[in-house]
Amino acid sequence: MTLQLNPFILLDGHAQQAIEFYQEVLGAKLLFKQTAGEGPQNPDAPMSEEAKARIAHSVLRVGETDFFVADLEEGLVLHPGNGINICITADNTAEAEQLYHSLQKGGHVEIELGPTYFSPAYGMVTDKFGVAFQVFTKRGR
Repeated sequence: MTLQLNPFILLDGHAQQAIEFYQEVLGAKLLFKQTAGEGPQNPDAPMSEEAKARIAHSVLRVGETDFFVADLEEGLVLHPGNGINICITADNTAEAEQLYHSLQKGGHVEIELGPTYFSPAYGMVTDKFGVAFQVFTKRGR
């Protein structure tokens, strides 16, 4: 089993500023960035221009470490402590399912594990210690 752990910083509308700050202060290299408006849109639930401008996902690299920065989706609330979580990238969907179900024991589900446009298996849980984990499987694996 090969796992990769990445810090994931969630912000409430300030992700772009954080990206610029980490680029300046840490020398972070921006590897990827996508706004919510650049992702697939649901015609039955149109997003506001403000929501479209939010950062849906970004990947920055400092040294040999990649970390993620994004804005919370509309409707989610930023609480002290849930702004940083650990993103586990699993090799395959079966591994993601096992990790997801193991981590939620004694904790609670934030986002049900399932396929998304960016991953065959993605979900988020808070474990029994209050640590938030995003479980993710890369496309094509």
